[in-house]
Amino acid sequence: MNTEIRINFNRKVSFAEGHSYGDVGPYERWVGTAKFALDPDDSANSNIVDLEYAPRNAQGLVEFSADLDILKPVDLTKGNRRILYDVNNRGNKTALTSFNDAPRVTDPLTLADGGNGFLMRMGYTLVISGWQGDLLPDPTLVVAELPEAMKDGKSLEGTVRQEFIANDQDVLSMPLSGHKVIRSYEPTDPDSATLTVRELERDDRQPVARDEWSFSTVSPDPTGNLKVTPSSTHLYMKSGFKAGHIYELIYNTKESRVMGLGMVGIRDLLSFLRYDDTDEDGTPNPLAGAIDKTYTFGQSLSSRTIRQFVYDGYNADPSGRKVFDAVYPHVSGGGRLFMNSRFSQVGRYPRQHEEHQWPSEWYPFAYSAVPDPFTEALDSVLKRPDTDPLVVHSHTNTEYWQRHASLGHTDPRNGDDLEFPDNVRMYVIASAQHGGSWLVEGDYTQQLSNSMATGPTLRAILVAMDRWATDGTPPPASRVPRRAENTLGLPDDVLANYPDIPGFNLPPSPSRLPKYNYGPDFEDGFVTEYPPQPVAGQEYQVQLPVVDEDGNDLAGVRTPEIQVPIGTHTGWSLRKEGVAKGDFFSLTGSFVPFARTKKEREATKDPRLSIEERYSSHDDYVKAITEATKILLADDLLIQEDADRYIEAAKKRNPLDPNVPLLPLVLNAS
Repeated sequence: MNTEIRINFNRKVSFAEGHSYGDVGPYERWVGTAKFALDPDDSANSNIVDLEYAPRNAQGLVEFSADLDILKPVDLTKGNRRILYDVNNRGNKTALTSFNDAPRVTDPLTLADGGNGFLMRMGYTLVISGWQGDLLPDPTLVVAELPEAMKDGKSLEGTVRQEFIANDQDVLSMPLSGHKVIRSYEPTDPDSATLTVRELERDDRQPVARDEWSFSTVSPDPTGNLKVTPSSTHLYMKSGFKAGHIYELIYNTKESRVMGLGMVGIRDLLSFLRYDDTDEDGTPNPLAGAIDKTYTFGQSLSSRTIRQFVYDGYNADPSGRKVFDAVYPHVSGGGRLFMNSRFSQVGRYPRQHEEHQWPSEWYPFAYSAVPDPFTEALDSVLKRPDTDPLVVHSHTNTEYWQRHASLGHTDPRNGDDLEFPDNVRMYVIASAQHGGSWLVEGDYTQQLSNSMATGPTLRAILVAMDRWATDGTPPPASRVPRRAENTLGLPDDVLANYPDIPGFNLPPSPSRLPKYNYGPDFEDGFVTEYPPQPVAGQEYQVQLPVVDEDGNDLAGVRTPEIQVPIGTHTGWSLRKEGVAKGDFFSLTGSFVPFARTKKEREATKDPRLSIEERYSSHDDYVKAITEATKILLADDLLIQEDADRYIEAAKKRNPLDPNVPLLPLVLNAS
């Protein structure tokens, strides 16, 4: 049976002060809640871990709820009849930031909150709902309330492992979840908990003496002195956390929620909004009769959610109808989402230094069926042709160095290139960083951040995806680094090809991916090995984009800033002294500007041509940027309004002027 859905909107407000977005007109936001009552015996829900332990109502159904937020044209007949479902990231909206270059706000209402208005001018209806069940209740976030699994009326018990890294000095206490908005698993036996520390991920774990830490929090008392208070949700270090060091806490806990219901909520809500006229109580569907196509977009954690959603078969609703016509995961790397598990910790993800052993990246990685070299398995992310969506997938350089992206399009047995299925396109935004133009607060890295904009490429890909889903017009061919084209290579070979830039240190390797032993029931959603150990002789081969003589990626979508560079852009950055020097810093990139003059270049022995050796004048630079936009426009990898933005930004910035800072272009969001 289909899941029972009941919707309620308690807030309906005008958006952007009533601003009219071209022919589409003004927008409005409807904010409320979706309540679900699911049949736990339906085969469509059979793979949800611990669903059998979820409480049932009088009708034998499992109940849960999710926040619901719809941004739609006031007059739906003027919209484009398409839902763009924004898979929120830890409760935060992402689509307006990603496509509209809008500010990061939790309650978008003003004209400024709409950014450049791209999605509204296109006529999209944006839908956001809660799905992540470990977020704390918070009116500023989009959350889901999922039931606790109870066996014979008692909470389930188990073990969890959590890592803590404080990049700042003088941090004394941190939430057990590692994040202030995420619910912490509380210890049931504090005395049996263990804590270790190491500076670098590859270092041996060193036990921390029990009298040096406790389950406590720190806050100022009325006199201003720090007061240590016992807490079941925080870890306290008497001498403070050593900056950049990795602390690993293993402890017993209870109260596991049925996290897999989050995926079902996405499936059933979007099916309802697409196909149904009214909810279970007769409340009208506000989008009834106004939707022809349904898409979804997710960035980072949210993109892995999309890949897991499709892999698990949720793109078919309980009646067998397709939920999404097309999906757009952005910057997932090779991973999916380890959420459908007992004592799930949804927001965690592996990098070289942080959370390295977290199981987000495990076979299968690719959309094409290819054998796992270490088992007898033959699997792929896409495997249900009748309901699989069209897929457009984009990466940055970061995902190759930190998130094993090469495994998404290479054979894990030998590293050879894989062909994509006909319904898949993949694009790499050359030399970009994971978060685009987003800058990290704090001074932790050896180089400037790589704030090169990715929004223009995302907009072009979305336009192409819509054409593909609407009338079958093929989008641009995939643009990824390929071994056969000598644009993808083994790490040592790629590193050897980097220019010898003065003061610019290279990492010894990308984040590696050994196969870990998480316990015999891992595939069923149960981790029992703490900490997990690598399986001897089993490591997936990660490959990297090959760079040109300037250190910029050869392959992928080469934006105007890479075709007409003023520096080296990378998707990785190294930690500086005092914060685990030499390891990668999360998902940030680096920017190393060229010398401005030939004299400066020769004085520092920089092998990269100086700016004056590349561009004879400011006008010459603007002309080169203009020609670069023409190439991308012809390839349908840039839209005209963004070409205009690049040209305008180039006119405002003369890289030959010694008074102008050498930084990535800042594109006007208007």
